[in-house]
Amino acid sequence: MSHDPNCLFCKIIEGKIPSKKVHEDELVYAFHDINPWAPVHFLIIPKKHIPSLAHVTGADAGLLGHIMVLAPKLALQEGCRPYPEGGFRIVANTGLEGGQEVHHMHWHVMGGPRPWLRG
Repeated sequence: MSHDPNCLFCKIIEGKIPSKKVHEDELVYAFHDINPWAPVHFLIIPKKHIPSLAHVTGADAGLLGHIMVLAPKLALQEGCRPYPEGGFRIVANTGLEGGQEVHHMHWHVMGGPRPWLRG
């Protein structure tokens, strides 16, 4: 798996920066956001360093599918109520104009009773 030694999220995956882990497997690492926007707010990041969603290729289809299947399970695990009364949002900011701050592809999973602070 590729990584960037200067990337904040790569350092979190390696355990060089502490995080509150939600889930880890061979493909992804999920952890609570340090500045949550919602009652439930965690990130899912691939262990492979991919700068943004704009950089994925067909070879990443399995990884993307894995993340989309995992997100609802983790959302329920972390306290989101089930569909249809409950629910959650998944946000992947891409590029500067898309609001991406850390250039390691990631998904915000947010849920819980509204109104939230932002979003």
